[in-house]
Amino acid sequence: MISTAIRVARVGSAAELAAAALMLLGYPCLMLAALAPSVPAFAAAAAVTYLADHYLHRRSSYLVNRLSKVRAGLSIRFLIRQLLLVLLLARLSLSNDLLFYGAVGCFIAFYGLQAPHGALVTLIRNRRRLPVATRNVDLTSRIRVPASPPRRLLHRSAEKMLHLDLAAVVGVLISAAADSAVAGFAGIAVTLVLGCAYVLALLPYVRGRRVPTRPDAVLAGVDDWLREYGPRTVLYFSGSKDSAYQVNMWLETMERLDTKPLIILRERVVLQNLAPTTVPVICVPGGVHLMNMDLSTVRVTLYAANVGKNIHMLRVPSMKHVFIGHGDSDKLASVNPFSKVYDEVWTAGRAGRDRYALADVGVRDEDIVEVGRPQLAPIRTWQGGRGDHMPTVLYAPTWEGWDDNPGNTSILLAGENIVRRLVTADPPVRVLYKPHPFIGTRSAEAKAAHRRIAALVGEAAAQRAADPAFTADPAALSAAQAELARIEARLAELSGSTGGAKGDEADATREGMTDLARHQEVARLRAERNDAHWRSFPSYEHRVVTGAEPRLYDCFNVSDAMVSDISSVVSDFIASGKPYAVTDSAELGAEEFKRQNTAVRAAVILTNSAAELGGLLAAVRDPAADPLAEDRKELKRYLLGPDEPKAIDRFDTAVGELALKARTRNLGQESRAAAGAVEEVEPEDAGQPAV
Repeated sequence: MISTAIRVARVGSAAELAAAALMLLGYPCLMLAALAPSVPAFAAAAAVTYLADHYLHRRSSYLVNRLSKVRAGLSIRFLIRQLLLVLLLARLSLSNDLLFYGAVGCFIAFYGLQAPHGALVTLIRNRRRLPVATRNVDLTSRIRVPASPPRRLLHRSAEKMLHLDLAAVVGVLISAAADSAVAGFAGIAVTLVLGCAYVLALLPYVRGRRVPTRPDAVLAGVDDWLREYGPRTVLYFSGSKDSAYQVNMWLETMERLDTKPLIILRERVVLQNLAPTTVPVICVPGGVHLMNMDLSTVRVTLYAANVGKNIHMLRVPSMKHVFIGHGDSDKLASVNPFSKVYDEVWTAGRAGRDRYALADVGVRDEDIVEVGRPQLAPIRTWQGGRGDHMPTVLYAPTWEGWDDNPGNTSILLAGENIVRRLVTADPPVRVLYKPHPFIGTRSAEAKAAHRRIAALVGEAAAQRAADPAFTADPAALSAAQAELARIEARLAELSGSTGGAKGDEADATREGMTDLARHQEVARLRAERNDAHWRSFPSYEHRVVTGAEPRLYDCFNVSDAMVSDISSVVSDFIASGKPYAVTDSAELGAEEFKRQNTAVRAAVILTNSAAELGGLLAAVRDPAADPLAEDRKELKRYLLGPDEPKAIDRFDTAVGELALKARTRNLGQESRAAAGAVEEVEPEDAGQPAV
């Protein structure tokens, strides 16, 4: 029942639900205490509302956020409590007392301070919101970006300001109970003085050198940096917070390019979720700002997603435009007709080329280049079974997609059957469940199925932990957990997440130069953290893996087999050479399913009952009983291209060749323009006497 209430109220925990209930019930109690009248009861109810409100705001509760939509926002709740305090004083026959008028005057004046306070906070934030945000771009030598105001002034500023009424409320309640106005007027004085001091503390940050350079000067500074840096290759991306992984997967590839790389983002939220990189990054939310930006040195622009905002770069003819995507699969999204707007489409292997030919969406064969998948380098190749080690099977379903096609994901019709068969397999296997981060974003049914599957995995893990047949070395686990804690503490220290104040976006732009040594240390520590993570719990323990860490490829490397759906996950996993299964959720039949989906030609095909899982488990336990091993090798070459030359070298070569085409095109345009200018001059000069 509690879980149902949590789900309906959209709160995160039972404690959050209890706090919400106490806050909502506290206001009727305040009214009853004021009408009674009872000072102790009013004080108790007021304390509950203060504490519950503060807790819910600290947790960023959805319920509290929604109250503002129904005219019960933070300011209104504080005002109601103050009005009820005035009512309490009236019911105590203090309406003719000086304390009553002092309290009324205090609350009116206090609310009068909210306007300048809110205006100053908004003005400071707006002025510090630069037209662009950057990383690894030296702007501070070109423009003025002062440090942000102290965090204590702007962080949760409205809540802090409103809570200054606490001194007046406590003082008035003490005076009402003690029949002495001293405490009341002292509290009123404290509230008004602190309120005025808060407003005055903000004033210096809206004038003088504490205000960042005006927007046009910032844009000019960016153009000046662009001319000095001279970027040649741009990775362009636009998307939501949840799609940041689509650009993150290309960061290491961009770092390894021989040409001068640059990343251009269109949404600030993507910049906030961008993984650390040494590549210069410019976030330009405004389309006009981007179109006016000096990108004359850019020769190649790479696009990781087909989105409407791509048009702002596609309009530039002096550079070549390439769709590289964010995965390789047989989904319809992989052959989007929009792709024909690009100069070239780069695919991993021959399969991508054939996919476009079959789809017949207007992408010409001569515009397709096979470059491999350089970001698959971290995936380790399978060397066969791991002896007596318990096999690990990864279940990585994709999300439900934008329509209700049953073939989009296995989680709805087959997910529970797959997991149930895996956790009850004999001989036993370990199950890792890593769902797509978008699962449940559109379909409530998919979200519910995900929760049931996670519960199944959790129950199976609990049963295995209680089974004496499964044992682990406590000392080794403790050592790994201690090592993991040490690494995470160091990573937190390096990322600046421990202690100290966090600045705003302007501060991030001001101090956004990556320390190469620290970047390399972070990369090393992340590899060590991944290793320690898998050693920090028993090797037989089932796990639900969500969030950014461990990454999908890390799960690949510790798994002996995978079950998934038609998505780029399957194509990526094929790089490992390990056995895999794909669910035919649409029930096309094995042969038709293979005909329509290239990536499943070397897979064990599952029906929604998952009865065929035995074939996958047999191949994992005994490589000699794996009839699809050679098929997987052949399919790997078809989907991802040859192992040599390496994908990053092929990718870099493709960038260089396309840059040459762009340069040739631009020189041709310049020659034609020069020839046209000569033709215009010659008729005017004809017949003129020689000088």
